[in-house]
Amino acid sequence: MTLTELPPDTAMRRIGALVRDARRHRGLTQQQLAERLGTSQSAVARIEQGNQNLTLELLGRLSAALESELIRVGPVGPTHLRVTGGRLLSGSVEVKSSKNAAVALLCAALLNRGRTTLRNVARIVEVERLLDVLRSIGVSATWDEAGHDLTLMVPDRIDLAGIDADAARRTRSIIMFLGPLLHRAPVFELPYAGGCDLGTRTVQPHMIALRPFGLEIEARAGEYHATVTPTGATERTIVLTERGDTVTENALLAAARAEGTTTIRNASSNYMVQDLVLYLQLLGVGIEGLGTTTLTVHGQPVLDADVDYTISEDPVEAMSLLTAGIVTGSELTVCRAPVEFLEIELAVLAEMGLRYEVSPEYLADNGHTRLADITIHPSRLRAPIDKIHPMPFPGLNIDNLPFFAVIAAQAEGATMIHDWVYDNRAIHLSDLTRLGADVRLLDPHRVLVDGPTHWSSAEVVCPPALRPAVCILLAMLAAKGTSVLRNVDIIARGYEHLYERLVEIGAAIEVFHD
Repeated sequence: MTLTELPPDTAMRRIGALVRDARRHRGLTQQQLAERLGTSQSAVARIEQGNQNLTLELLGRLSAALESELIRVGPVGPTHLRVTGGRLLSGSVEVKSSKNAAVALLCAALLNRGRTTLRNVARIVEVERLLDVLRSIGVSATWDEAGHDLTLMVPDRIDLAGIDADAARRTRSIIMFLGPLLHRAPVFELPYAGGCDLGTRTVQPHMIALRPFGLEIEARAGEYHATVTPTGATERTIVLTERGDTVTENALLAAARAEGTTTIRNASSNYMVQDLVLYLQLLGVGIEGLGTTTLTVHGQPVLDADVDYTISEDPVEAMSLLTAGIVTGSELTVCRAPVEFLEIELAVLAEMGLRYEVSPEYLADNGHTRLADITIHPSRLRAPIDKIHPMPFPGLNIDNLPFFAVIAAQAEGATMIHDWVYDNRAIHLSDLTRLGADVRLLDPHRVLVDGPTHWSSAEVVCPPALRPAVCILLAMLAAKGTSVLRNVDIIARGYEHLYERLVEIGAAIEVFHD
């Protein structure tokens, strides 16, 4: 691993992650590793968080203690997975917190003059990229010793001129800076957003949503050029032209500090929006209509509160884990699943013949989201009569749709998957044919999946879209023999330790580099 080209903070975090993963692989606690090194448990914790300066001598001792070559000379190669499929999974696995809620709340912290503590934050690449951006403009962001809780303090003056443009361009979440920043400067620029290769995604809905607050945006030459002209209005109604999650979040972020009352119609009521509303209410923003498509926001020009919020569990990760069990014909319990946001998915799976049980419900640590433990049993699946397509919540989650392509490949009969939201995402699902599935691409939005599939191992290059990439990995779990999935870095963008957690429930996955 070459560290000279990386910022020091990033290099230390990467080394820390390597140490943590190697320690877990060896079945060691932090205290046991500390004893091998002749140091303290707190020192090991700092190393794993990337908060400890490391000498070459200490790196050598770490490598010896972990029986793992943590650092090697030469360029950093892409990450690949070697998957030995055809194994049954078993036991239980807990759902981690929501990636999409985390990025929304990181952006929302820009509104607060006080201290924001976010608990149960996913340690994923998307979060780290946003933190790099926030730190580059002067925001203090500190992890606790365990590396799960994050405290943010925003300065009175932020330094947009010093923004980490590279990190900003590698995440679409940067677009949610527009809502908070329009209250801070009459003119500002942001690097143009990047992210998954899912086809053209216009910023026009964001422009429409933010125009009533006086914001005009022009996207050119890799930058968003923003101009804010105060409107003087104290009553405004926004009708969103699409019920998008990030568009709704941006409108909420703008309305939170806008004097008067803002009514947002055709608003998303999806899980990440609900987390954002709950956080804003803690800040003192009055919001009515949580969980509905009409939100009424009573803005507060000054938000100054010390708040503590625990992010809810991720329904898309829950669906990923359920899919892993389904395609491998396993009996598996997915714990702390946010059933409120999985009800349509479970209804479709029941129609396809999946046998499962849902525990009594209980509340998430945010005091609002409904959770349950879902146990699935090996089942003979059949294709649904109707096509499977996503809808805004409370419909089938747009990000959960790709998993039904893998599940449909297990089912008897032909299933139409209609991904009407994204221009090209369905194309990536055709990569399942490399593993033996019968997936016919009808057009850029529709695939026909004919099953059941006799999965076969193969070598596949990871598609450049997060959910289809995970679908390929899950199909490899079902394919007997050894498969290789190359260039899997995109999966770390949205999942925390997915490979390790699959191994813990019985999967055989090895990480390697060229």
